[in-house]
Amino acid sequence: MSVRWLIRRLGQAVLVVLGAATIAFAALHLVPGDPVRTLLGPANTSDELAAQVRADLGLDQPIVVQYLRFLGRLLTGDLGTSYQLQQPVRQVIGTQLGPTVALALAGLVLGVGLAAVLAVATAGRRRALRLLSSTVELVAASTPAFFTGVLLLTFFSFRWHLFPVAGGSGLSGLVLPAVTLALGVFGPFAQVLREGMERALAEPFVLSSRARGTGELLVRVRHVLRHALVPVITLSGWAFGALLSGAVIIETVFGREGLGRTLAGAIASRDLPVVTGIVVVSAAAFAVINIGVDWLYRLVDPRLRESAR
Repeated sequence: MSVRWLIRRLGQAVLVVLGAATIAFAALHLVPGDPVRTLLGPANTSDELAAQVRADLGLDQPIVVQYLRFLGRLLTGDLGTSYQLQQPVRQVIGTQLGPTVALALAGLVLGVGLAAVLAVATAGRRRALRLLSSTVELVAASTPAFFTGVLLLTFFSFRWHLFPVAGGSGLSGLVLPAVTLALGVFGPFAQVLREGMERALAEPFVLSSRARGTGELLVRVRHVLRHALVPVITLSGWAFGALLSGAVIIETVFGREGLGRTLAGAIASRDLPVVTGIVVVSAAAFAVINIGVDWLYRLVDPRLRESAR
């Protein structure tokens, strides 16, 4: 990995974070409504009190001044203070980050696992079986996450009482949300893995492995699947963004703690610092993950290193 490549990618990451922060800032200020009135509630309608709170929060300044102050705090790592919770945004994010990361990782591992099983079972098989597999993948990827979540809750929580209805701690509270996330991303993984396995099945090393008496399942798992996993590294960057955005819906549907549910509540209450803070942290994490994925892909595939040189 060259220093020039790393500097270029870090510069792109800074632009991504700055762009996401600017869009979030602009969108929240363009949405109709007064965050101060939302903060005070319908009982406190005094204009004097609203003006005082607005001045304390700096919302009485011109929008350009507010934006420049926002950028200045962002450059120093200060994400501001929550209007509603009266806590530093970094503290709010820090307490909610763990459950979201655990949910995203569980969804990613489960999604890749399901895709691998399906690809191993259908790659190079009869056309009807591959068509059935593609249909299942398409339906899973096209179904809205909230519908899948409600469906799983209806059967596994309300009817069969196998998992908690809302919240829940430990593994039992993680299963249904992780399955819901996994069903949304496993389709593209399965398609890429199946295409890669079908190309690898035509390679000479597969024929020689079979000639040595290796069983078909072992050939597929030990040799073919390993070669087909390389494109999955690239897809993992996209999957992270999909899982992170999906957490907003999943955590709300299943009543889980996490950044997604916190973000939904902050948007409803017009808590500007929390919304922009979560957007900035998410954009930064997405940029870092993509840099890591790109580096790992270059490490796995020597052809990219040679082309870079």
